[in-house]
Amino acid sequence: MNIVKNRFKFLAVSVILIICGIAAMVINQSKGNGIFNFDIEFTGGTEMTVHAGDVSNDDIAQVVKDVTGQANPQVQKLIGTGNVTIKTQSMDSQTRTELSNALIEKFSLPDDAILNVQDISGTISGEMQKTAAVAVAISCVAMLIYITLRFMDFKIGLSSILALVHDVLIMLAFYAVFRIPINNSFIAALLTVLGYSINATIVIFDRIRENRKLMSRSNTEEIINVSLYQTMRRSVYTSLTTLFAIGAVYVFGLPSVKEFALPMMVGIISGAYSSIFLSGSIWYMLEGKK
Repeated sequence: MNIVKNRFKFLAVSVILIICGIAAMVINQSKGNGIFNFDIEFTGGTEMTVHAGDVSNDDIAQVVKDVTGQANPQVQKLIGTGNVTIKTQSMDSQTRTELSNALIEKFSLPDDAILNVQDISGTISGEMQKTAAVAVAISCVAMLIYITLRFMDFKIGLSSILALVHDVLIMLAFYAVFRIPINNSFIAALLTVLGYSINATIVIFDRIRENRKLMSRSNTEEIINVSLYQTMRRSVYTSLTTLFAIGAVYVFGLPSVKEFALPMMVGIISGAYSSIFLSGSIWYMLEGKK
């Protein structure tokens, strides 16, 4: 298969996915649900501390879901104390009472098992959100400068960064469509994916640089295709092994770890796709037929 020749098909897949994400953002905003489903770390909410003993987090989370109707409560056990903290979106006094009674009745807890109920403010303020966006922008600019100097070609640097922008947009689209809560783990995973994805892209452009010398009589399209196929096995195997490891963490890990693993999985898949099918094609369109 000629990847460069079919570049518009691969670009179309990405454009469709990104448009679906934008459409989901518009629809959610029009319904008053917000562009994204920000977690309570962004929006604030209610925190309840319960002395639950050996009751599992999953059982407690199910009761919280049934009473409040919230799909993603945060339940964390404080090791060595028997206490559990429950964080949800803001609850009124009636809902708090119903949840307290439900927990006491369901798990046969004493009346004083509810240790504390309080409102909490968003730990990630608007200023920190802006800081995260600035961090992503600075990292992209720094990588653009580095790649440009390494290959002595600004178009290669620009192609690599555009592939990274694609990965960011795909992750945001995924979270917008499926309304997965966005929290500080998402920001950490996003920055991690940027560093991981650029590595595979640099390997591909390294091979392209080598083949430009070895295939001096070939045109740009032939050089890119040969280079992509020579590095494809390495890119696929590396992405799969990492995906298997992160997938195991997501399946068997704690809820707090899963919040980091899920965006990592999406980013790894998107990064492998952009490195193999988009980065070289973008450079081809910028470089022209030589």
